This record gives sequence, C-alpha cells and structure tokens, in this order.
Amino acid sequence: MPTMSLRRGVLLILPLLWTQAAEAHGIAGNRYFAGTMTFDDPAVADELILPNFSYLGYPTQGSAIVENRINGAFARLLTPTLAFTIDSSWAHQGWPIGSTSGFDKTNIGLKYEAYRDNRHEALISVGLAWGVGHSGAAAIGADAPDTIQPGIFFGKGFGDLPDSLSWLRPFAITGALVDEVPIGTGGIALAPNLVTRRFDTVISPAVETLHWGFSIQYSTLYLTKRFDGGPPKDEPLNQLVPLVEFRFESPRGQATAASANPGFAYVAVTWQVAAEAIIPLNRAGGSGPGFRAQLLLFLDDLVPSLFGKPLISDHPARTQIAW
Repeated sequence: MPTMSLRRGVLLILPLLWTQAAEAHGIAGNRYFAGTMTFDDPAVADELILPNFSYLGYPTQGSAIVENRINGAFARLLTPTLAFTIDSSWAHQGWPIGSTSGFDKTNIGLKYEAYRDNRHEALISVGLAWGVGHSGAAAIGADAPDTIQPGIFFGKGFGDLPDSLSWLRPFAITGALVDEVPIGTGGIALAPNLVTRRFDTVISPAVETLHWGFSIQYSTLYLTKRFDGGPPKDEPLNQLVPLVEFRFESPRGQATAASANPGFAYVAVTWQVAAEAIIPLNRAGGSGPGFRAQLLLFLDDLVPSLFGKPLISDHPARTQIAW
C-alpha cells in the first residue's frame, strides 16, 4: 500500500475511534493483571500506552548498538470483548561510527477476549495483527515486508487456592505467544562499515520470528482485608504489583534472544505506571543491563465523556464480577 494511501486511511479511522467506550482494566474476579511491557497482556480494553521507554545495548548487523526506544499503543473497544489496536515506536540507535533514528513498523490489528472465568481468575484473549510493510525507516532496519501476526494472550491468578495454600494466593502468571510471519522477501537496512566509517545499504532478509514470554506477578491486594475469598466488592485497583517478566525472541534458524525483567507496577483508577530492569540472559538478549518504564492510561475512567461505551455494541457478553 502506498504511504500516502495508508496515511489517508489512518486519518479516516481516527475520528471513528474518538467516541465512546466501556469498562477497562485486565480484571478477572478479584485479580488485576498488570499491563506488561515486553509482551501484550490478556486485557481487551480502551487503553493508551504513551510512552513505553526502553534503553538497551545489544549486538546486531555484525556490530554493537545502544538503542533508546519510545513505544506507543492505542486500543479501542468495538464491542465489550473485541478491540481495534494500533502501535508503533520511534528509535534512536547509537553505533560505533555514528547514529541512526526513525520510526519502526506500524502494526494494526484486532484483539478478542475468548475466555473468562472470574471465580478462578482466568482470562484468555486472541489477536491478529498486520505489520504494515515499508511503514518504518530503513535507517533502523524497519523497512520490512508486510507481516501477519497471530497471537494468544493469557492470565491466571491463584486467589482460588484453598486455605492450605493461602500463601500462594497473591501470585499470578500472564503470558503471550505471537508468531510474526513475513509476507515477502525482505527490505533494506543501514549497516555500519567500520573500514570506511560510513553506513552501507544492505538487504535485510525477512525471517519468521516467534515472540513469546511470561510474567510472574504478586498482588498486594491479597495482603489486605479487602480480599475475603468471595466475589469482589470493588475493582482491585490502587495497589502495588511486584513482577518479573521473561521475554524471548526466536527468529527461525537463529539464536533466541532472552532477558529477565524484574520490576513493579502501581495501578490507580485511571492509570498504571511501571518500571523494570532489563537483564540479558544470553548474548543475543543484550550486551549489558538496560531499563524500561511505561505509563498506561485507562481511557474509559480517564475520559468517561468520550469513552463511555464500545463503538459497535455495548451489550456485555459476560461481566467482570459474575461469580
């Protein structure tokens, strides 16, 4: 699709998104699943992530790079269980011979809440996204072909455990599995030439990549008198959630990049703020420790006059607190 046609399409879509919506938050029963930063969480909601900042050094293109990246993502409910999603990012890359910068590829998709069990604090969503080919800058290696990205996202809390295992109730796990399949042969990128001290234009091959990860979260709500083992009396907000995320990137035929990301999230009524350290688990995962931080806005609570119900239907297929 030509760049100008794509921009016209986005401009036509955005006014439709800026209307009214419904309930947000990744909540199942008494459990709030914190919005993770290295993969998508199982929530289907009206949300805005801006910014998601990260800093990390890692090897690529036969050299070393230090990257500062700012991600942004927007989700808009079409029905109570179906959302339209769009995300992209801007990156600045520091090389031994200079720097490059530009926007990454834009991804547009749909995400559907496929399963919910409030009593057992379980949530599963599925998604399908289109990575818009040539919507990113060749300077940062984002001039890739179109991609199709099917994915599954899940969360399970342990608040339903019996009294004999009550010490495990604050814990939860979330995870995601997304397969990025290229539709095309590849694009172009800039690679440093250490001999000429200049950047050369090279072919960037298209490689199918499996993006996967999981998190272990600890809900401090379960340490208070708000939790009595029964149906929730209100939303489990205003709490601190310590967590650790494990992220893996597995390009076909290449080494998997792995990292552990310990940190915390604090969730309020209209927003969540989170921060993590990035600890590479292998050489492909990074050349040293990094850092990331994120601000997540719950648009239905932040701007209720504009986000009051989904675009197409506000008839709920299920409720968040039904026991």
